Amino acid sequence: MLSSAPTRSSPASTPASLTSLTALAARVARAAPAALATLALLAGCAVEPQRATEPVQVKVLAINDFHGNLRPSAGGIRIKDPADPAKTVVVPAGGSEHLATLVAQLRAKNPNHVFVAAGDLIGATPLLSALFRDEPTIESLSLMGLEASAVGNHEFDKGADELVRMQRGGCAAASAVGSGEACKGPQPFKGAGFKYLAASTVVSATGQTLFPAYHVKRFQGIPVAFIGLTLKDTPTIVVPDGVRGLAFRDEAETVNALVPELRKQGIEAIVLLIHEGGVPTGDYNECPGISGAIVGIVNKLDKAVDVVVSGHTHRAYNCRIDGRLVTSADKYGTVVSEIDLVLDPKTGDVTSARADNLIVRTTFAKDPRQTALLETYERLVAPLAKRVVGRIGAPLARTPAPSGESALGQVIADAQLAATAREFGAQVALMNPGGIRADLGAKPGDDGQVRYEDLFSVQPFYNNLVTMTLTGAQLAQVLEQQWVNQPTAAGRVLSVSRGFSYTWDAGKPPGQRIVAGSLKLNGAPVAADAPVRVTVNGFLASGGDNFTGLRQGTNRRTGMMDIDAFEAHVKANPGLVPGALDRIARLN
Repeated sequence: MLSSAPTRSSPASTPASLTSLTALAARVARAAPAALATLALLAGCAVEPQRATEPVQVKVLAINDFHGNLRPSAGGIRIKDPADPAKTVVVPAGGSEHLATLVAQLRAKNPNHVFVAAGDLIGATPLLSALFRDEPTIESLSLMGLEASAVGNHEFDKGADELVRMQRGGCAAASAVGSGEACKGPQPFKGAGFKYLAASTVVSATGQTLFPAYHVKRFQGIPVAFIGLTLKDTPTIVVPDGVRGLAFRDEAETVNALVPELRKQGIEAIVLLIHEGGVPTGDYNECPGISGAIVGIVNKLDKAVDVVVSGHTHRAYNCRIDGRLVTSADKYGTVVSEIDLVLDPKTGDVTSARADNLIVRTTFAKDPRQTALLETYERLVAPLAKRVVGRIGAPLARTPAPSGESALGQVIADAQLAATAREFGAQVALMNPGGIRADLGAKPGDDGQVRYEDLFSVQPFYNNLVTMTLTGAQLAQVLEQQWVNQPTAAGRVLSVSRGFSYTWDAGKPPGQRIVAGSLKLNGAPVAADAPVRVTVNGFLASGGDNFTGLRQGTNRRTGMMDIDAFEAHVKANPGLVPGALDRIARLN
């Protein structure tokens, strides 16, 4: 029997759509008496399953950070070489066809099973999913039997309203996607066949969670609760307008507050699905050491929480933290965490928990239903995806140098400057590393040809470019924020466009690293009071990635989409090769 928390399941949304969602809730409420009467009638006919008298074994299958990789990702998964642990090898892995097959095989091992996820199933997706606003990914995961997922930060890439549509179905609002583009799939979009969970995401105007806080499933009469939530820092890493009107509460405090509520319902077995994670030191199925936010969160959790399924950091690990099992399944569908629980028939609690991270090898058979789904969408996307847009002379990598800049980041920044210089007077362009999702490399035998799908794999967010005026002092402040309130000590170093340069000192504390007087534009120092026209993507322009200094920009002008600028630059510069990484200088 499936059930969800009745006190926390009312959907809500941002103020822009609050009226329509409130109306929906009213209709549901009016229908409730009839529905309850029907349930009561059915209850008189149904037989409640007898609670087990022997220990119950349960299989939990978990993924995270799928990011719409319906086809196997180019990078597969890197693991220790079984023949020589001192080396690593790349194993081809992932793809929904192979993932569905492995999930089905694992389900067959135990009738007591559930398939769950820890968020970022959509957002930052390849063209095959993104062109259809990630509807193919939702359909694929629903088809393979996903039951519940935490909401990740990338689920908010197109805003809370669009995420609610992902759950409920229907066409996207034409105002959000442009005339004639609201419904482009081969069939009506029915919405997710699984439940999104958002225990810590609260609609400020109503105090209700955006989605249910938890999902309950019974195994031979014993209930297990799956709490889902995203990281509290979500507002700092998504477009602020997309989460306006929402509050993201502390992860551990949210979970601990739910424990008494669950226990009142007779629930003792609790699994947390959380879109936050850590960085391990070991291989994909071990955990000799782990650091990061997940460690502090788990240490604060009520002891009633038995298992933690995590994500966000795109790493695979199988850990014990504070005596509890904590797993993560890499990214892009390359791994499935197979978690085996034993439930006590008397107390209903978890008496043991173990896990194996299993690689979704591309040698697994292809699930025919997934194949049919993918082929349907690929026929629609092929004319755009396979279109040749230009040629590069050598691969362009996003790997940063010690200074923080990368060859691909330079090219993207140059593209954005070229797209906005003449029309909006841009002098400098800045590009965030998190917006560069893949290297740009030509396929063997293609003479360096680049297709639209290659560009899209690099820049899948489809952001407008925004040009604004900052003073030299404000620009220096923005650059200081590369190491202030950032998730790692390395910070988020922005790639800069041709003609702009500066020096930073790694020996200084964050907030004091930009060397005074080092900002130069075409070789000339940038005065503190000099106006500078700066171009960034819309995500950064609204303060994303904690670059709040960009909100000070004045005389804003909105330009073309970032990927369109990228395409135009590749077309205009055939034979692009990596340039010298000398725009940003690092001391110490």
